[in-house]
This record gives sequence, C-alpha cells and structure tokens, in this order.
Amino acid sequence: MMGWRELLAQTFANVWAHKLRSFLTMFGVAWGIASIVFMVAIGDGFKIGYRQSMYALGTDIAIVWGGRTRAQAGDQRAGRQVRLSYRDVQIIRQECDLISEATPELDRYLRISSPHNAGLFSVHGVSPVYQRIRSMELGKGRPLSDDDDRECRTVCVLGEEVRKQLFGDRAAVGATVRIQDIPFVVIGELKKKDQNNSYNGFDGQKVLVPYLTMARYFPDPRPTVIEGAVDNIIVMPRSADDHDRAVRQLKSVLGRHHGFQPDDEGALWVWDTVKSARMVEGIYDSMQIFLGFVAVVTLGLGGLGVMNIMLVAVAERTREIGIKKAIGATPMTILTEFFVESLLLTFVSGGIGVSAAWMISMAVAQLPLPTMFAGLPITPWTALIAFGTLVLVGVSAALYPASRAAHLTPVQALMHE
Repeated sequence: MMGWRELLAQTFANVWAHKLRSFLTMFGVAWGIASIVFMVAIGDGFKIGYRQSMYALGTDIAIVWGGRTRAQAGDQRAGRQVRLSYRDVQIIRQECDLISEATPELDRYLRISSPHNAGLFSVHGVSPVYQRIRSMELGKGRPLSDDDDRECRTVCVLGEEVRKQLFGDRAAVGATVRIQDIPFVVIGELKKKDQNNSYNGFDGQKVLVPYLTMARYFPDPRPTVIEGAVDNIIVMPRSADDHDRAVRQLKSVLGRHHGFQPDDEGALWVWDTVKSARMVEGIYDSMQIFLGFVAVVTLGLGGLGVMNIMLVAVAERTREIGIKKAIGATPMTILTEFFVESLLLTFVSGGIGVSAAWMISMAVAQLPLPTMFAGLPITPWTALIAFGTLVLVGVSAALYPASRAAHLTPVQALMHE
C-alpha cells in the first residue's frame, strides 16, 4: 500500500500537472468560503454596531412617558391623562424590586449665559444616577452627586457642544454661568459622544442640573401640570434577563397608584431599549441567514467545480487506474488517492479564502466606519461555520469521483482508450 508521504507527493504532482484547471477550480472554492465569512461578519458587524449605538443612548434602560388610558378602570373613565411625577420615581424605587435604578427627567429650553457668550439650551433636571445609566462620560470635573440633589445646589454639567458655545477654548469647570438669572457653578464637562439616536436631544447639546434644583427654580410653568411633574422616568432593571418582567412590574405598580390596568397600552408609553435591540437583531439575523444561504450556494458551485475536475481526472487516468489494479492496488488505495486529491483542492483553496477574508476584515477595521457598523468581525463562531461548510462541501465533492475510480475493474480500465 502506498505510504502517506508518497501519496501526498503524487497528489501535488497531479494538481501541478494541470495548474490552470486547478487554479480556476480552487478560485471558485476560495471565493465561496470567503463569501460565507463576509456574509456572517457583515451581519455581526451591524449587530455590534447597533448595540454600540444603543449603548450611547443608555445601558439596558427603559424610558417611560405618561400617556392616556384606553380602558376604564374602576370608577376611572377611559381617555384620562396619566401625568408622571417625582413621587412615581420614589414609588418605583420602593416597590419595584426588579428595578435597580430610577431617575426623573425634567427638561426645558432656558437661556444660559457665560462671561463670553449666551444661548438657548436644553436644561435637564435629573438624579445623579442618570449620568451612569445614560452612558455619559466626563471629560473634565466631577459628575452630579446625591448631595447636590438633596441640597438643591446650583451646579451644572455641560454637554460638549454647549461648553464650546459658551466658553470656546477656555476652561469651563469652576466658572459661573447664569441659567435665566440664577448663577450656577460648572462642575463638569461631558466627553464627546458619537450618538445617532436620541429621545429628547443629543447629549452634547444638554446641560444637566440636579432634579430637585430644577424643580425648585424652573418647574413646568403650565397651570394644568401637577406639582413635582416630570417629563419622563428612566429605569434600569437589575439584569437584562429580568427586563421584560421589570417593565411589567413597573406598569403594575404605576397602574395601582394612577388607577389604570397594567395591560392598558395607552396609559404609559415605554421605549424599551432591550426590546428594540432584540427586534433589530432579529432583522439582522434574518438578513444574515439569507446572505449566508447565498454564500453557501456560491461555495456549493465551487464544490461542483471540484467534483467536475476530479471526474475529468478519473476519465483521463482510467488506464493508469487499470494498471495499478492489475499490479495489486486495492479499491481502497484508489479511492484514497482521488479522495485526498479532492480534499487537497478544497481545503487549500478554503484556507486561501479564509485568509483573504481575514486580511480584508483587518483592513476594514482600520477605516473610519459609520456608527451603526462595527466592521467585519471574524468570531470563532464565524470560523466554525466556515470550516463546517467547507468540510461538508469537500467531502461531498470528493466522494463520488473517488468512489467511481475505486469501482473500475482492471479489465474495463485497461480497455479504455
């Protein structure tokens, strides 16, 4: 029986003897396997990019607005307005054990002036935890603290664009600005954030002040608004796995205090970032499956090319097969010879395709990328899918030509012209 070293040497010689034919066949397989890697990586790149985009909005949060009831509850009529207040925040903190953090948000456009410039900016009264769950990072200074909120201190944190307009290239931390006619000390500056989604303005265009300070000096001026009113409440569940249950618990608790049914879809309007992320990832998964199917078909055509070239090789070497069998070669020896040659064509071209895809993905990672696209990440899962598909195609392409060669009888082979 032929040794493995001799078998591999002969296989390389057979491939080299038909260089152009082998190259064209291998190109089809390489292109197919690279397409699979690209299609899976593109889907992963969009999913990661979307997660990063949502992280700029907040870390696994739900934003709650008061709505209008659609159903009657007890003696309460349908169509009643639900107005959220600071008391609701306190109730959520006390009664919702599945929610780890809750912050009110009260925002108004107010005139702010510095010694250098002035303008109309979006001022937000928030609890200190707002900065953390909204993924806000400081460039300079310190964040709002619980003491700032509890003592109603007149301090503020400026968004990056607000700081530029009010101070230019000058230092802002420690300076005094006037919000309307009230002096506020700037204690911090937000770091620049790439953000392409928002529910009430981009963070760089905001000014943050303690909620209780905002409620004292700049409450909602409308006479119909209740005392302690908030524009919205932001909550963060204890874990992403508890997200759905936490939102249901919040609706149940607020429904009990405001007199509406927890399943009344109109009473509260909730932007659940985790739910939104799951929905978008489902869309990207569907796209990934479709593109992956197209890539598998491309690879399958490359596999048919391998099968075709091996069938041609069997036809060209029929007399050679007959001679080998006449001098004692077993069917297993012949099958192994053609099987290894098919696998060599498949796996070498597959390795070239994966290597090319990896180098291209590394090059793409160095380019400036849009916020919603994280490049072409090649994960272990991507490599496993590519390798598994390559094995399946390689074995399928090799089996029939090798089996056909092995089952030729010496007489049939020697009589072949």
